Amino acid sequence: MFAIVEIAGKQFKVSKGDKIEVPKLKDNKEGDKVKTEKVLLNSKDGKTNIGAPYVGGSAVEFTVLEHGKGKKIRVFKKKSKKRYERTQGHRQQFSMIEVTGVK
Repeated sequence: MFAIVEIAGKQFKVSKGDKIEVPKLKDNKEGDKVKTEKVLLNSKDGKTNIGAPYVGGSAVEFTVLEHGKGKKIRVFKKKSKKRYERTQGHRQQFSMIEVTGVK
């Protein structure tokens, strides 16, 4: 059984026991149990339900394991022959979640 669910504006394919990295969930702390009903598609025993836009009566439960920051990236801008150079770094914040149930 799996589902495609919308979490923090992005879509993820999940099944029970999966650990995935999602954009930071600001309202939830580590250890919180969260339930979302934004299920776009679910499949169980060969039957597939597609929502328009969401599947009614379907939900996904997950636990927030931790919050963190991703790898640092460098943003470099340069204009040739004008002596213009700018370097900037960025680390994207994320939340690690574990799916505890797909209903």
